[in-house]
Amino acid sequence: MTTQTEREFMIDCILSDLATYLIQDYGMTVEKAMATIYNSEYYERLNNLDTGLYCESSPYNYHQLQHEIEYGKIA
Repeated sequence: MTTQTEREFMIDCILSDLATYLIQDYGMTVEKAMATIYNSEYYERLNNLDTGLYCESSPYNYHQLQHEIEYGKIA
């Protein structure tokens, strides 16, 4: 079982990777990328420990966020 600190660290790492992906793929600024993440339904699910998304890889999480960006909902 992971501690709260470990979960927070894992989520922070995922968020950093997602921002980098958005900047590379969509040409967003850092501010726009972070706003996109923080204002998404995906972000709420990432922070809900019951979903287990914090245990998934950054590419898997990015796919979830991309789906929401492109289709308005998470896959």
